[in-house]
Amino acid sequence: MANSLLPPEERNLTPDQVEALDKRRDLGHTFLVIAGQFAVIATILLLWVGQDLTYSPGWAHPMAFYFAIALAIIVVLGVAGIVLRKGTPRLD
Repeated sequence: MANSLLPPEERNLTPDQVEALDKRRDLGHTFLVIAGQFAVIATILLLWVGQDLTYSPGWAHPMAFYFAIALAIIVVLGVAGIVLRKGTPRLD
């Protein structure tokens, strides 16, 4: 009998397909961990962004640029991680 907790499309997979599915979900979990680490970095950068935007002359705002890059990495890796983990009954 098939495991009723699994989505219908995953109930009759071959061992090779299960292994590929596990690798995809592991990569998604890795992306989510990296996005979380960058969220911590972005939180720390946020401490300097206001001062950088206030006191740095012209277009020289390195902390703001680093913060924007960190936010972009968080969004890209977070979305990619969630998409790759699709079908997982839990996000741990």
